[in-house]
Amino acid sequence: MNNYNADKIRNIAFLGHHGSGKTTLTETMLMTAGLIKRCGKVEDGNTLSDYDKEEKSRQVSIYTSLIPIEWKEHKYNILDTPGYFDFVGEVHSALRVARGAVIVVDASSGIEVGTEKAWTLTRKRDIPTILYINKMDKENINYDKLVNELREKFGKAIIPFHIPIGKEGDFKGFVNIVDMKARIYDGKTCKDAEIWPEKEVKMGNYRDMLIESVAESDDELLEKYFEGEEFTEEEIHKALRNGVIEGKLIPVLCGSSNLNVGTETLLDMMWDYLPSPKDLQKPHGINPNTEEKIERNIEPTDPFSAIIFKTIADPYIGKISLFQVRSGVIRKEDEVYNPNTDEMERIGHLFLLRGKEQIEVNELQAGDIGAVSKLNNTHTGDTLCDKNNPIKYRPIPFPEPTLFMAGKPVTKNDEEKIGPALHKLLDEDKTFSVTRNNETKELLIGGQGITQLDVIKTKLKNVFGVNIDLSDPKIAYRETIKGDCTVQGKHKKQSGGAGQYGDVIIKFESSTDEFEFKEEVFGGSVPRQYIPAVEKGLREAISKGVLAGYPVVNLRATLLDGSYHPVDSSEMAFKIAASLAFKKGLKEAKPVLLEPIMKVEITIPDEYMGDIMGDMNKRRGRILGMEPQQDGTQLVIAEAPQSEMFKYTIDLKSMTQARGSFVMEFARYEEVPSNLSEKIIANAVNA
Repeated sequence: MNNYNADKIRNIAFLGHHGSGKTTLTETMLMTAGLIKRCGKVEDGNTLSDYDKEEKSRQVSIYTSLIPIEWKEHKYNILDTPGYFDFVGEVHSALRVARGAVIVVDASSGIEVGTEKAWTLTRKRDIPTILYINKMDKENINYDKLVNELREKFGKAIIPFHIPIGKEGDFKGFVNIVDMKARIYDGKTCKDAEIWPEKEVKMGNYRDMLIESVAESDDELLEKYFEGEEFTEEEIHKALRNGVIEGKLIPVLCGSSNLNVGTETLLDMMWDYLPSPKDLQKPHGINPNTEEKIERNIEPTDPFSAIIFKTIADPYIGKISLFQVRSGVIRKEDEVYNPNTDEMERIGHLFLLRGKEQIEVNELQAGDIGAVSKLNNTHTGDTLCDKNNPIKYRPIPFPEPTLFMAGKPVTKNDEEKIGPALHKLLDEDKTFSVTRNNETKELLIGGQGITQLDVIKTKLKNVFGVNIDLSDPKIAYRETIKGDCTVQGKHKKQSGGAGQYGDVIIKFESSTDEFEFKEEVFGGSVPRQYIPAVEKGLREAISKGVLAGYPVVNLRATLLDGSYHPVDSSEMAFKIAASLAFKKGLKEAKPVLLEPIMKVEITIPDEYMGDIMGDMNKRRGRILGMEPQQDGTQLVIAEAPQSEMFKYTIDLKSMTQARGSFVMEFARYEEVPSNLSEKIIANAVNA
């Protein structure tokens, strides 16, 4: 493959709802460009993009695939992203380096949740976008209605560039209202044709929209428009391109990947209207030594810098790091600096990825995307740069895990191998987490949804030979007291030789502190040297309460009195006496069980408000407030017990058709209702 300058490159992310045809569209582009002889099919498991074993078996995209395509003396780096919401981290990675986007819409399904999410992501990042209405060969397609729905949903910047010719199986092309030409496809070739009269009526309205957008892009063109003058073809193309790059104009194209209708036009229009890396804002970061803000030019003459946007954990080849060159040139055998880890890395094997195929290259210039293997100390989101001209780019913002499950190795062998295997998967996917809960002794695996966790489980088995069982995590309950009492704890043991004697009288009451120890001993009834032992005995005892063995919190213990033996008393005897007083005292001081309460912030479209509030009440939650957001959604602030929230991410997706999202954090502990407390205690005792 040739080496390209930045102005000859387009880095484009394909986004859209699951099943809209992104991967099939990529296949038809590969065939149109002459890179493959026939299109693979997702259902047959033979596409270049979905090459992973899990993708083939599930028939869905799980990972972003990089597909470089040479077309008419320039280069596209297509980033084919998953449409399934559990794998949204792959979309975030792709959008970190993409400078243009194609949102693929299924003509038969219309605007789906994935369409809305893709739109939101591209608008937040100011990414120039094309809407591509795919599957125009399906039955009962109403193109005009869909265009109107897109304009109502996303705004008047949506402008159709095409009018379809033919319906269903007879769909064979479209009128391009920019060039005023018809384009007819036969599955292999594309031919220009004259516009016939029946298309002129429909075209009038769409053509007017387009010409108005051109006029509004420039004061001189607006004046020309009002004076009734015609725009030249060059003026139209220039104005439309500027409008797309500035985000003021979103072209709507149509086609069918199955029939290979419209693919060639889309390839041309991505070049015509979407920006090169040089057309947008210069890369900017900070000097890692001084924290000073600095810029780079997307030029081969600038010092080298790049960002790692994706990592592939290959058990045979090793770690593969995908990167975009932000400035300068990278070559084989270069020594580069990672400011995130303060380590030098050697570039050995430099290549392009097309699916899983590796294409060797000697160098890559600013703006291009490539891959390198075996970078030992470099991870997703890290920067690579020239040691003498350091720069550090901002990391990739990944969503936090919302579903946590306990992962238990099945065998001893699995237990020994699970750590390294999970570490490699964490390098590959930054949207899941692995933590060890020291209290419950569980390994918690967190992710975006049950499908993602199931993929992780399957990949552990198939790739690393590690078997785990996933189950709901245990709740870290607490115990405390609601009353107060004064009790005696006396430890006396005489069994020949030196005896043991410790005697304490302790008052137990509730406290705002986690644990508070005081002493009010008079007259030396408990010698000073034994008082620390009493406190130590209590601190050890609070790790296991009297109801169900959970740690005790919000407790004040005051040592009031006691007695000692001049020979038999010892620190150990007073520690045991204190623990006896603890067990006796807590039983008498109205012990209760506490559960963790979580603060939840839920973002939803307004129409789901009633469902969310009703569901939160069923979870023993309470709504604290609601705040309208700028994008028209509602932010619901609530609190609910952790035990009711483990599967909330699954239920929220179901209630809102995956339009809702949430974040959650620990707030405090509260008393468990008595009817539930009895069940929890019984289960803990019988466990």
